[in-house]
Amino acid sequence: MYNLEQKYKRIQQELMAGAIALVCIFCIGTLWYKVIEGWSWVDAAYMTVITLATVGYGETQPLSSRGRLFTIFLILMGVINISYIVNRFTSAVIEGYFLEGIKIRQQKRLMESLLGHYIICGFSRTGRQIAKEFRAEGVNFVIVDSNLESVAKAQEIGYIVYQGDATLDETLLTVGVDKAICIVAALPSDAENLYTVLSAKTLNPGIRAIARASTEESVQKLQRGGADAVISPYITGGKRMAAAALRPQVLDFVDGILSGSDRQLYMEEFLLDPSMCPFVGQTLQRAKLRSQSGALVLAIRRADGNLIGGPTGDTMLMSGDTLICMGTAEQLRSLNQILGPINYQQFRKPRNR
Repeated sequence: MYNLEQKYKRIQQELMAGAIALVCIFCIGTLWYKVIEGWSWVDAAYMTVITLATVGYGETQPLSSRGRLFTIFLILMGVINISYIVNRFTSAVIEGYFLEGIKIRQQKRLMESLLGHYIICGFSRTGRQIAKEFRAEGVNFVIVDSNLESVAKAQEIGYIVYQGDATLDETLLTVGVDKAICIVAALPSDAENLYTVLSAKTLNPGIRAIARASTEESVQKLQRGGADAVISPYITGGKRMAAAALRPQVLDFVDGILSGSDRQLYMEEFLLDPSMCPFVGQTLQRAKLRSQSGALVLAIRRADGNLIGGPTGDTMLMSGDTLICMGTAEQLRSLNQILGPINYQQFRKPRNR
């Protein structure tokens, strides 16, 4: 897709080419009158300017027949060149390219300021829902899509969006993949999602990559390609429909704490850093996280990937553990402060929406 930034650059290049050509014509005219006609530099420059401007003041000094022929040529070149510049400038003003250029520069400055953000690749139905949830959670994110209509829709809503091919390294670097903490590949094609994940992991090995897959075979390929999590809308949708039929109250409760618009309870995860967290090496009972904050520790993910569901008071807190907790917004904020400053920097504060 021929994006707006390329069009703006093309207009700039055309105007610059016209200006350079006009300067060259001026220099040629001045040198002619100086060298061939033997005039002074001031008279030569003056004659060139009034000739190119076609103001009709007349000859500064008498011209030879050869000089008059050259003046005719100079007038024609000046009229053609100036008409070209005026035409391109008027076209740019009418089509709004200068305003678009201002928006592009503002967008670049905004993207350069992004740090620890999320990247959504693709603004289809899946991407729109992801963006909606991200905005509700108050996280910083940028959208990448190659379709001009999708970009326009994202801009109308007020999202930060960049038009480009998410499978290209240049595009990912533009949206700060090297500074992002997570990328979500929600493009329509499984192959595009695979290329996006591979590119993102190459440019930033530490980034968390989430990918959309249409088939079970694609799920395996994306996992082999480096995706940390692969979601199939069809598989996930089928499981949720089955859960809604078999355990409707459980599903309503889980949905309410994960993405409800008027929820009172939230779920959040906290990474334990031994340099910041004073509870590493202690048991849950001794740490008294529940009594201090009111938040409930539902599970603990060990650094080796082992998941401990429903930990007891004797469960030991270890370096690199990720605590999965549930509580009100205030309880989770309190727990975040208790666990140490590093978590406070990373924690996305839950909000009543």
